[in-house]
Amino acid sequence: MSAKGYVEKVLEEVKKRNHGEPEFHQAVREVLGSLGPVIQKHPEFEKNALLERIVEPERQIIFRVPWQDDKGAMRVNRGFRIQFNSALGPYKGGLRLHPSVYTGIIKFLGFEQIFKNSLTGLMMGGGKGGADFDPKGKSDSEVMRFCQSFMTELFRHIGADTDVPAGDIGVGGREVAYMFGQWKRLTKLFNGILTGKGLDFGGSLARTEATGYGCVYFTEEMLKERNDSIAGKTVVVSGSGNVAIYAHQKATQLGAKVVAMSDSNGFIYDKHGINLDTVQRLKEVERKRIKEYVSEHKTAQYTEGCSGIWNIECEIALPCATQNELDEKAAKTLVKTGCIAVAEGANMPSTPSAVQVFLDNKIAFGPGKAANAGGVATSGLEMAQNSQRLAWTFEEVDEKLHRIMIDIHKSANEAAKEYGTPGNLVNGANIAGFLKIARAMMAQGLV
Repeated sequence: MSAKGYVEKVLEEVKKRNHGEPEFHQAVREVLGSLGPVIQKHPEFEKNALLERIVEPERQIIFRVPWQDDKGAMRVNRGFRIQFNSALGPYKGGLRLHPSVYTGIIKFLGFEQIFKNSLTGLMMGGGKGGADFDPKGKSDSEVMRFCQSFMTELFRHIGADTDVPAGDIGVGGREVAYMFGQWKRLTKLFNGILTGKGLDFGGSLARTEATGYGCVYFTEEMLKERNDSIAGKTVVVSGSGNVAIYAHQKATQLGAKVVAMSDSNGFIYDKHGINLDTVQRLKEVERKRIKEYVSEHKTAQYTEGCSGIWNIECEIALPCATQNELDEKAAKTLVKTGCIAVAEGANMPSTPSAVQVFLDNKIAFGPGKAANAGGVATSGLEMAQNSQRLAWTFEEVDEKLHRIMIDIHKSANEAAKEYGTPGNLVNGANIAGFLKIARAMMAQGLV
């Protein structure tokens, strides 16, 4: 069978065995679609069913999460942990709390995490988890009771050398702290079981900033490859959560101007630049919608509907909100209005047709598994500090993060060249990430 035929056969099997999971199908097609030249060069991968094995999670855990709201009513959610691949180390990946969470979302995120973690060069496998619980509008007490119930089951399946969860959408420092407290109560252990912890109990400096900073560091590397720089560029950042906020901060530090940000209801635009202090206060302290920004900044405009943010002229676009937020129409608009670089701060925020538009038009495009790997890279650095009972300075962690993002770009860029698609960092990241895992799986035998 030809390499292309083998890839297509595996893709068809994935669709048949994973009904009703379009996000997972999309993630698998995006990765496997890059691997034809690799399979052709390494026929032993087909002989040993590497693709069939890598698309099947090692373990899928689904469980009930009962909890009590402030009115005394009993509520029930569904919890998930997908332990996808441990060839390179303990399963590592975040926990997402959002009403959209179901098996397909967690599998898509876990599958992406395998390759993202591989690219960091750290010894981490891939996994993901979460629940269909919505923390928005819940009191601290309700969130605490949910997190404690969630960990009461999850603790049986994780461990510092087995599976180390972190935060994701809906899981910030508050939620991680509640989960860690319950883990400690149940196990009597104080170790690096969760990352994204508070600084007072094992967290790492620069972890909060890491995904956003890393996305911008990766963007800078893409532009350097073209003898350009982020300095002086106009930037649009979708989202206003952790990733978006710190992407804004780092882009501004490097001399760019961020003119637009968004949340799930709409977006703000200010040609003079978005004031990050206001956004941080509204979103992180007051937990308000981003539309409140315009009441304090009269030159800013608010527009209902978040998808319109991509109509704003910019040279750099950083989609940092959620999956499939940037479609083909939006991609064509960005190209038409002069965008030269796109880096994905969120997981799979660009649809496949949008990605193709960027590649066809020679836009510098950083796929999520490479461009947003800074978060999990710094989680890996937090694990290292916990193991050694050390705490590194902000500058030390940021320097290591910057070096990791430079190395990720270099490995993706070199793999793209070696396998015949120079400049295509989608192919390069997929190939570079896959090869490390494939070699480890081959060496470890049939596991």
